[in-house]
This record gives sequence, C-alpha cells and structure tokens, in this order.
Amino acid sequence: MTPAAKHAIELLQQLIATPSHTRDEGATADLLAALFAREGVAAERIHNNLIVRGDRFDPTRETLLLNSHHDTVRPAASYTRDPYAPTVENERLYGLGANDAGASLVALIETFLALRNAELPFNLMLLISAEEECGGEKGIRACMPLYSEQITMAIVGEPTSMQAAVAERGLVVLDCEAKGKSGHAARGEGINALYIALEDIEKLRHFHFERDSEVLGPIHITTTQIAAGTQHNVVPDSCRFVVDIRTTDAYSNEETVEILCATLQSEATPRSTRIRASVIAEEHPLVRAAVKAGAICFVSPTTSDRTLMPFPALKIGPGDSARSHTADEYVLLAEIEQGITTYRQIIENLATEYGNQTLG
Repeated sequence: MTPAAKHAIELLQQLIATPSHTRDEGATADLLAALFAREGVAAERIHNNLIVRGDRFDPTRETLLLNSHHDTVRPAASYTRDPYAPTVENERLYGLGANDAGASLVALIETFLALRNAELPFNLMLLISAEEECGGEKGIRACMPLYSEQITMAIVGEPTSMQAAVAERGLVVLDCEAKGKSGHAARGEGINALYIALEDIEKLRHFHFERDSEVLGPIHITTTQIAAGTQHNVVPDSCRFVVDIRTTDAYSNEETVEILCATLQSEATPRSTRIRASVIAEEHPLVRAAVKAGAICFVSPTTSDRTLMPFPALKIGPGDSARSHTADEYVLLAEIEQGITTYRQIIENLATEYGNQTLG
C-alpha cells in the first residue's frame, strides 16, 4: 500500500471517530482545518465548509474544483458495531461515513495535497462541504454564490465504484391538497375530497411529458403519501397527498411544476425547486479524462451536491453506493487506494486534454 493510501486511511479513521452528523459537523471541520494548517495550506471556512486553493492559483485561468462532504447521516438502529469506532477487518474499514463519503473525501484530499504545487493548465480548488445529507442552507448552498464564478468544472466525490456518473436526476416534492365539502356518509352528502385526490393521483400515475431527456429519459412521478378523513361516517372535505418527482434536463423544475399544477384539480405546492437535474456531456474534457482512466459512464440514481453546481460536474469516487446509509457501513482499503490513483490519473489526463502537459 502506498504512503498516500496509508495516510488517507488514518485520516478516515480519525473522521469516523469524530461524529459529524449533518448540521453538526463542527468537530470534523476543526479536525480538517488543523490538517491543512499542518500542511501549510491556507483554508477558508464558511460555517463548516472548508475551501483551499492550489499554490499556483491564478484567477485568470480556468479552475477544476474537487469536492466531497464530511457530514454523515445518523447511524441506523440496526448497527451491530459502534458506528464511531473505526475498525479494520478483512481489508474493510468499518464506521459511519466510511463509504459515504469519507473514502472519496480522503482520496480527494490526498490528491489535492500531492498536486497543490503541480504545473497544471488549470487551477485546483478543494471544497469540503457540510450539510450535504440534508441539502442545508449552510452547506454548499452557502458557498456557490461566492465561488461559482471562479469554477469551470468539478469532480464530486461520492461512492460510485470509481465509475463516471455523467448525470443525475433532480428532485421536486409536491405537497398537494384536494378540497371538497364535508357531509354525512349515510346521507350521501358533501363532496368527497378523497375521490378528487384519487382522480389526480391516477392522472399522475399515467402522466407523460412531451419531451424526454436524451440522457435521463422520462420524468418519474410517484405518489408516496396520502391522508384524509376524521372518522368513518364523515365525508372528508380535505385530502392531502405527497408526490415525489424525479426531474430531468428536458424541463426546468419550475416548468415541471407549472405543467403538473395545470393538470391537477388539487392545489399543489413545491417544497423547493433548487435540486435540479445535472448532465455533463460525454465529450466534455473531464469525462474524456475519466474514461481514459478506465471509468465507465452511467446515470446515477442518487442526488448529491452536484445538483447545486452551475457548471459541468462529474460524480465519481471509491466505495459502493449500495452501502450508503446502511448499518455496519464499510469501505474496502483497496478502494481508497484505487480512488487516489484514479483521481490523479483523471487530473493528469485532463491536463493533457487542456495543454498536452504531464505532471512532474
């Protein structure tokens, strides 16, 4: 195992041992800030987000952002291990956040530190974000307005088995309410809001937008919750239901909501429209660099901070998405080493794409 991989694994063990539940990541932010201070790297801190730049940063040049997050979900109730006790068994490192997204984070940190002074045809910036797991306002949402104009493209570290996620769907959640008129069930009085809701749910079940995304395909609509009625003999005058919409780049989130609202009898209110579909063209230099490093392109079923980035971004990282948010989470030690190697290869290949340069 390389010294870089050993160092990354040691750092990940420290992170696992330091609880960093989403919206409560101060301790791991302190830990990482201390790491950069020891390395002689100036780190900016916005809430619990950390931003560092390569030594040769030139604001007149294009910038490659390296990003991953240091917050975790809370441990599942079915854990059989101490989620905060980093344990290595059979070449696996167990612990909360080991897979999502600790392995990607430490691999990107090692890659950044190794290349911070390299002569590249673009700048390197590392953004370690907080509140990714909840999409919070003090996570990457607080950073993008300040830094997005400096950034040309990004590598987003999430567990993808080091395959290249070139697209991911957006998300809109609709809170819907059908309104009727109460009455006595025995007398057949009133207007049953539940029936109105069921008619709308049936419409949504079979609704198809005129345009499909070339990469993501059709928009997916799923009704996931419903509630109505106060007692058995009262016709309900209100029925509330929730709709999960996985959006694409064929329509903006706002257009998607407008079209669906025009279709429904019920009132529909989006909780947010900020989680947008993200697609990077397969001919983009960053994608070509990843493919040259051995990555296979695919469409990710999960969302990430990538959806909040207004520039081309590629999601790729060590670990397996199927292990995320599960009890007894783990990452293979070999996956961390592979992550460091592949991230470096991607950046080398990207440098070649830009200026036919190799790293010293």
